[in-house]
Amino acid sequence: MYKTLAKFILVAFICLFIIVDLQAQCPMCRMAAESNLEHGGSEGKGLNTGILYMLSVPYLMVGGFAYLWWKNKKEDLLEE
Repeated sequence: MYKTLAKFILVAFICLFIIVDLQAQCPMCRMAAESNLEHGGSEGKGLNTGILYMLSVPYLMVGGFAYLWWKNKKEDLLEE
């Protein structure tokens, strides 16, 4: 049991701390951010990171609930 939990935690940390250059912007947002950066603004620098962060939270929550459900279901089957 502890080996699978350790593997899960390791994969979660790897997924959280790997930096990947992804493009998570719609074309209009991208043009607005690039225009802002060209004119000396700084609002567009963290836009991709913010979008990816907001996108990852629901998946992590669903994954956590699924893991807890699976763990509890597995314990219920062992008790029978």
